[in-house]
Amino acid sequence: MLIAKGIHKSYGNVQVLKGVDLEISKGELVSIGGSSGAGKSTLLHLLGTLDRPDEGSLQLQGTDLLQLKGDALAEFRNSRIGFIFQFHNLLPEFTSLENICMPGFIQGRDSKELNAQALELADLLGIRHRLEHKPSELSGGEQQRVAVARALINKPDLVFADEPSGNLDTQNAKALHDLFFQLRDTYQLSFVIVTHNEELAEMADRKVVMKDGRIVGT
Repeated sequence: MLIAKGIHKSYGNVQVLKGVDLEISKGELVSIGGSSGAGKSTLLHLLGTLDRPDEGSLQLQGTDLLQLKGDALAEFRNSRIGFIFQFHNLLPEFTSLENICMPGFIQGRDSKELNAQALELADLLGIRHRLEHKPSELSGGEQQRVAVARALINKPDLVFADEPSGNLDTQNAKALHDLFFQLRDTYQLSFVIVTHNEELAEMADRKVVMKDGRIVGT
């Protein structure tokens, strides 16, 4: 489904990625591990089209992502790719429901359909009773579940997560990890998760290990 070949990336004189090849299949949950500075987050951002490689090719479902630019790239990313980050990145002035629906609002989707899907996701994630609350009124685990719902609202093909449980306590981290597998099975989603959490890494369908800008083990 996702095919990346020969991905290189440098920032100034620092070569961060040195020729990365990676394929992700539909319904596969892949973890990416390795020490700090190995290039994990950089790779995730490039795969998710948040940045562009200096060299290489990148395709998702047959679409050449490196040929997309501007509004076309933004529309593709918003509709086909979901993102979950360590610090949630929720908009503080909006309610949980509004945060969840935001990618759908950007896409111009029908509000009635969007609200119905948000309620369905909130039920699945156990946060329906918190939908009228703003992020400051939620626990860390609740905020992360809102972020997960937001990532799923446009029914993406692929979800990228960067240290999604890094800011959670052990109990909430375990619940979030279990949730990823439930979502994978329910929606046949693919997940690519950068994590230092060894429990999550070992649970994954495939564990990718990076070192010095290269994949050294799968």
